[in-house]
Amino acid sequence: PKDKETARAAVLGWLAKTAHKNVGVRINAVDNEFGRKDISALAASKLNLPFVMIPKVSSAQGIKTLDKALPTALGVFFPLIESAKGLVRCDQIFAHKRVSLALFGGVDYASDLDCDMAWETLLYARSKLAASAAAHDVLLFDSPHIDVRNLEDCEASTRKAKALGIHARSAIHPAQIEPIHTALKPSEAEVDYAKRVLEAFDKSQGNVVLLDGAFIEEPIVKKARRVLKYLD
Repeated sequence: PKDKETARAAVLGWLAKTAHKNVGVRINAVDNEFGRKDISALAASKLNLPFVMIPKVSSAQGIKTLDKALPTALGVFFPLIESAKGLVRCDQIFAHKRVSLALFGGVDYASDLDCDMAWETLLYARSKLAASAAAHDVLLFDSPHIDVRNLEDCEASTRKAKALGIHARSAIHPAQIEPIHTALKPSEAEVDYAKRVLEAFDKSQGNVVLLDGAFIEEPIVKKARRVLKYLD
């Protein structure tokens, strides 16, 4: 805590000088003194950022307050949902026009509920967040894999998250980036099938068509387009 002031100044100074355009900033929680000072400093900074990450978001009111305080040049909001209150209110949080990214903070969520972090235990939370994010066109990031040495499980659990409709994941170590990308990237079989779906659908001129004995309708076509869009 004693280094917060110098850290804030160093971060804002670096952001003002860097040529990187894809680096956002994570502030402290908006309901404490450090967060309020972060917000004041950002508001006066005249920076242009892609996003501001906001930890421990538990209601839409905090997002609304932040929206009034920070100019749009500071980018979209990237809330972390990491509490029971945040989960049950995620629809309201994701509905805000400035929220386009979100992250499930599984460690803090498990601590808040006093539960373990097993996949089955957190399945409901992930599923609820995925559905809400899809409804509000928010890109949801899964909770980071805290065992930085277990890259095999990092990839495997990322595939499980992808199967639920979570198409991004945060990383806390550079070694995790490759297994995360490997898990999220469509397989050759998925790409080939997506291409055949679109080809069959185009030939049908919008009518229902059979492919490999299965009906191809708009939901299947929509998924195929998403697969191919990932490769862009």
